[in-house]
Amino acid sequence: MKFTNRAALTAAAALILTATTASAAGPDLIAVRQAGFSLTAGAFGQIRTVVAAKGDVKPLENVAKGLAKYGAVIPTLFPKGTETGGSTKALAEIWTDTPGFEKAAAAFSASATKLAELAKAGDLDGVTAEMKVLGDSCGGCHKTYRAK
Repeated sequence: MKFTNRAALTAAAALILTATTASAAGPDLIAVRQAGFSLTAGAFGQIRTVVAAKGDVKPLENVAKGLAKYGAVIPTLFPKGTETGGSTKALAEIWTDTPGFEKAAAAFSASATKLAELAKAGDLDGVTAEMKVLGDSCGGCHKTYRAK
């Protein structure tokens, strides 16, 4: 019985030490931003699907709010030192044209915020128009700051 308790305590200590070491190093920002962009693509797909079906846009409010929040933090996910690794497609222009990159992220966030307001109001035509603006915002950023 003592061996079992000692083994369990040793395993728990090892897990705590591992977790502490991992958190001390911080998150893998490349993985975080790639996950965020994957979620963004899924959210945008949901918006497109509802608009194409001429469905109820009100539930898209929270989807768009999430996109707006992500857009606001995108620049913080690209600090110096994260230019390579993790299959990143980030171009050097992110770091050489930081003001332009921040402006593009802010435009994305603003468009998503406007889309959220239109969705909340149930304005299908407005959401449809703003979806195009949001899509252009994504595409414009990709052309300048993302490798194909």
